[in-house]
Amino acid sequence: MKRRSKKHYQARAKIAKALAHPSRLLILDALAEREMCVCELTDLVGSDQSTVSKHLAVLKEAGIVDDRKEGVMTYYRVKICCLEGFWECVESVLKQNLKEQAAAVGG
Repeated sequence: MKRRSKKHYQARAKIAKALAHPSRLLILDALAEREMCVCELTDLVGSDQSTVSKHLAVLKEAGIVDDRKEGVMTYYRVKICCLEGFWECVESVLKQNLKEQAAAVGG
């Protein structure tokens, strides 16, 4: 295994932290379907615009989403194409954990 620098692991942690909030995961699922403005995401998440904007700023700072201005509106989109594979991996871990929990209780 190739060891990397501490800064590299810090950069990875920044991305992992950006993904470590349910509202941000919901936002990413929505943005995987299409570009959306903050107002649409606010309705979807069920939080105020300031909170959703902060979530988007975290995702943008981590390099996961990008934005574009159109007049007074800001539209967001997913910037990277590897999230689908990542989510498939996460789902496989969830399924394995569920199997192990069921086996532990005799199910």
